[in-house]
Amino acid sequence: MIMEWANAIVQGTLLGGLYALFAAGLSLIFGVMRLVNIAHGDLIVLAAYLGLTTAIVLGVHPLAALLIVVPAMAAIGYALQRGVLNQTLGDDILPPLLVTFGLSVIIQNALLEVYSADPQKMDAGALETASISVGGLALGVLPLLTFAVAVAIIATLQWTFYRTALGRAFRAVSDNQDIAQLMGLNRRHVFGLAMALSLAVTAVAGILLGVRTSFDPSIGGGRLIFGFEAVIIGGLGNLWGTLAGGVILGVAQTVGAKINPGWQILAGHIAFLLILAVRPNGLFPRISG
Repeated sequence: MIMEWANAIVQGTLLGGLYALFAAGLSLIFGVMRLVNIAHGDLIVLAAYLGLTTAIVLGVHPLAALLIVVPAMAAIGYALQRGVLNQTLGDDILPPLLVTFGLSVIIQNALLEVYSADPQKMDAGALETASISVGGLALGVLPLLTFAVAVAIIATLQWTFYRTALGRAFRAVSDNQDIAQLMGLNRRHVFGLAMALSLAVTAVAGILLGVRTSFDPSIGGGRLIFGFEAVIIGGLGNLWGTLAGGVILGVAQTVGAKINPGWQILAGHIAFLLILAVRPNGLFPRISG
């Protein structure tokens, strides 16, 4: 019995890695430009479909498709930010919310037209079922890989944010756009780079999602909610907090499913609401400065 509960907690922790990948791009964008991207979940699904198409057309493994999908999504992110979203940014938070909501609807309908509503899944071969035994627990190689990738990406984003010239530009425009502009930073370009980086992470999340489970054009909303919950649990703008939030959400879901299979999603939402009630700013809110 103890091993069963331990297994639920470990599996939930590994699932949290996927949720952290969903959330990392959201956290980055909010931290840099205070933009809440309603289309984020649909962009994850778009990345999954791009990965599926690349794998089928080129006959490569889904993970190899990352070499094409990551730069493609980064380019989409830069073009989207420079061409559309920069025009909506300002003191009013409503315009970017409305525009990204519209973008969400467009992406969903475009995917329906091209791929139909039938669920799809990427074939990753033996990776999907491979597992290793650790202390009596069978751990899937794919969930372990996903968690390791999540940690590596968040560590890289954290290093980029605080140890590089690009990160200094991100923090400068985040703190005060007007002063950053006066100091010679092109905030529109910096915002474009931030969105490109966000969607590059989203590409990884989308392909790992597509390898792990089936997907269709309508699931973006659910992925967005999981991402939001992980971001808010961890603390807005805190990248390591995002990983912690993803793990908490994943563990809550697997423990809920252990109690009653129908409670999996509900348990995650309840954990989110409880944490929000006790810590409205999340567990690890970012401290400015």
